[in-house]
Order: sequence, then structure tokens, then C-alpha cells
Amino acid sequence: MNSVHPTMIGRDRQPRRPRPSVLMLLFLIPVVAVACASANPIIMGSKKFTESYVLGEIARRTLIDAGIPAEHRQGMGGTIILWQALRGGQVDAYPEYTGTIAQEILKIDHELSLDEIRNALGKFGVGMTEPLGFNNTYALVMRRGEAQRLGVRTISALRKYPELRVGLTHEFLDRQDGWRPLRERYALPQQNVVGIDHALGYSALANGSIDVKDAYSTDAKIGQNDLVALEDDLQFFPKYEAVFLFRSAMRADAIAALRRLEGTLDEKRMIRLNAEAERTKNYTRAANLYFQGSIGSKNAVGESFPHKLARWTLRHLQLAGFSLLLSVVFGIPLGIVASRGGALGHGILGFAGVMQTIPSLALLALLVPLPFFGISARTAIAALFLYGLLPIVRNTASGLQDIPRSLRESAVALGLSPVVRLCEIYLPMASRSILSGIKTSAVINIGTATLAALIGAGGLGEPILSGLNLNDHVTILQGAIPAAVLALLVQWLFDLLDRVLIPKGLRI
Repeated sequence: MNSVHPTMIGRDRQPRRPRPSVLMLLFLIPVVAVACASANPIIMGSKKFTESYVLGEIARRTLIDAGIPAEHRQGMGGTIILWQALRGGQVDAYPEYTGTIAQEILKIDHELSLDEIRNALGKFGVGMTEPLGFNNTYALVMRRGEAQRLGVRTISALRKYPELRVGLTHEFLDRQDGWRPLRERYALPQQNVVGIDHALGYSALANGSIDVKDAYSTDAKIGQNDLVALEDDLQFFPKYEAVFLFRSAMRADAIAALRRLEGTLDEKRMIRLNAEAERTKNYTRAANLYFQGSIGSKNAVGESFPHKLARWTLRHLQLAGFSLLLSVVFGIPLGIVASRGGALGHGILGFAGVMQTIPSLALLALLVPLPFFGISARTAIAALFLYGLLPIVRNTASGLQDIPRSLRESAVALGLSPVVRLCEIYLPMASRSILSGIKTSAVINIGTATLAALIGAGGLGEPILSGLNLNDHVTILQGAIPAAVLALLVQWLFDLLDRVLIPKGLRI
């Protein structure tokens, strides 16, 4: 029987004091938490047109000049995508317009005061700055010479010319303050209406492919292309005063920094900044014009191209790599099950086939509203994973099914267990087909990952979207060429793996 020393009993009854290291840890936890919170950058979003890019860059630099780390996720799409990203916490702020807030976000068909808008947004945990100082309303534009030849000065005058071809942005086609209610208000007869990208629409208008398009009143391209904005004689469009929306939970100093932009931009100045962005193909340089004469020029130089290329490429590899890993981890076991046939096997191949037939852009859009996903890299990885399943599942199933029956019978006759037969004989014999499926999936993922930029996930799609907006082939190629090179490198890498992983007899 073990004896207990009396002094030990006395010690056990005394309350133990926390060790200094524990006290230090408890003290450091809130300090580290605050430090981490301050280190997290403010994420600024922007829509997919020049002015929103420029305003996003102005806000980013304003925050950085205030000593607040900030990033700008450019060209994340339209209103609803940015609104969902703001509510979901994927972005902290983005530039918006009062008319759009009322019509598209709050779904109210009459004009609201700023206080009414602010109170309504507060219910969603979203705040709004005062107007920046300009009204960027919608307008319909035509080539000046064509408008003068037909005598068209107002939107109402379009009634006389039903043969005119109309090209509108996809968002404007579906907006509550867009084409359908506009056509009803003005009783417009035009039926030849197509959806087209905002920037490409100007090119289509210039070469005569369309005759009328929607535009923003502060678009620099209206003057550059000698276009005329038709008068909204029935006053259909509400005011679209530029503001910044932000999460109410955002840092107080960041909110204060954004509020310093209130009332500092009039329409002429905004048009000049937009024109500079169109001329230089550089949103950061255009945004720097806003700060001319202001204190704090340390951030006047934008991010260098090598640094941007490295950032785009790294994110692209992350998206494609993680999604490919998931496709392999799930695809090979599913292919093994599918190789056995039956209802389950046909169901697996059918599911993978359906995922492949859904357009990748639609698949991204379908995942965005779902819980856990939203506007994030998770959504892009999930979409790429589903998109890359079919080649792996199908090739795994085909490779296993193509193994000669005589070999299967020999393996059974040797008394090998099913697991040993699969791992030691069947999978090595099907390795060439399986690796071919993985290679196909990898190349598909590299190309499809460029669409991830549409939901702010980054990658080499960023310069492609930016170049489309600016109608700048050089900027487009900054993303397209590295993506093509990556695809070729991946293909070469898998050809090299063929020599390492596939048994020599099968290669011969």
C-alpha cells in the first residue's frame, strides 16, 4: 500500500497559482487578436466597368494613405454579385449608385431619399457614405452622325425607327430600371435587341454592328467615340449618385477614411479620370490623378507587372491545384465503383456527365447563393472540382473495364484478395488511362479557372476581364498567354509522369 507524505496533502489543498507563462499567454491572446485584426486588409470590390475600377483604386489608396492595409478585387461582376459579397463578408466595401440601390437591391420602384436608403441598408448591416459628388445616370447613346441624319435627339424619337439594332449590357437587359420597363414607358418598337459586354458594345457601335446601346453618363468613351446621349424626355431614369457601401462592422478608421471622399468628385472630374484610365489602360494611374496636389504620394506608383503576374499565377495555381486534388481524391474511387456497372455505376457516370455539360459560368453562378460558398475562392474551387470529375471518373472506369477477363480470372485463381487484386494488378494496369484522365482534367481546370475572376477569386482571369473592359488586347494577353503556357507546362509534366508512374510494359 502506497503511503502519502503529509506535506503532499497540504500542498494539494492549497490553491495553485497560474504559472507566469500561462498568465503571459492569457495576456497575449487579446493582443494577438487585435494585431491579427489590424493586419487583415480591407477588401475593396468593384464592378466590371471602368469607373467602378477607378473608384475602387481611389478607395484603396485612400485607405493605405490612412495607414490601413487594403486590397482591391477588380471587376467582380454586376450589382447582385457585389451585394452578396458585401453581405457575406467577402468584400468590405464597394462603389455603388443610389438609383441602383433602390431599384436592384431594395427592389423599390420609386425614388428614395438618402436617409430612407441608409435606414433600409442598415437592416442588412450595411452602411453608406454621402454622395461622392456626381450623378452617373443611365443613357442610351448613338453615333452622332447617325442621330443627326435621322433627327433623333430624345429616347421618344426612337419610336419612328423600329429597324434600329439595339445592343445592351446583360445587366441592363434584366434590371428593374432597365430595358423592359424603359421600352414599356416609351412604347419602343425595336425587336432586334442583343446582349453584349459593356466595353465591346462601344466597338460594335463604332463599326456599325449596332445602332443604339446603353451607357453611363460619365463614360469617357461617349466623347471619345463622338457619340450622343439621347435625352431622357420622360424622365425614366432615377438619380444615380455615386456612394460607397460598406459593412457596418468594418473598422471605424476605415469608414472614416472612406467618408473623406464624400463630395470630392464632380462629373467633369470623374469623366477625366475615366478618360485617363481608357487612355493609359491603367486604373491605378488614373486614380492617382485624384490625389494630385494631396499629401502622401508614397503610393503613387501602382503594382509592377512582374509582381501582378506572380500574384495572378500563384492564385491560378492554387485554384487549379486544389480543385484537381479534390477531383483525383473523389474521382478515382467513384471510377472504381462505376467500373462495376449496374445502376450505381451508371448513376455516377451520369452525374459526372451532367456536371460537365453545365456551362462553367453557370456552375459558378449556381454555387454563389448557396451557404458556405458565396463570392470566394471556395466557390471557384468547388466549381472546378465538379467540372473536372468526368475525365477522371470515366477514364478510371474505362481503364478497369478494359482489363482482359483472362487476367482477372488468373488473379482470382491465385487466391488474391479483392483489395490486393485492385491495388497490385488492376489499378497499375489501368494507370495509363487514369493518368490520361487526370491530365485532361488538369488542362481543363487551368483554362476554366480564368472564369474565377468573375466572382473575385483572382487568378489569370483578372487581366483578361480588365482587358475586355478596356478593349485592350495587350492586357487580355497578359492573362491569356500565361494561362496557355501553364496548360502546356501541365501537359508536359504529365507526359513526364507517364515515364515514372506507368509500368514500362504498358508504355511499350
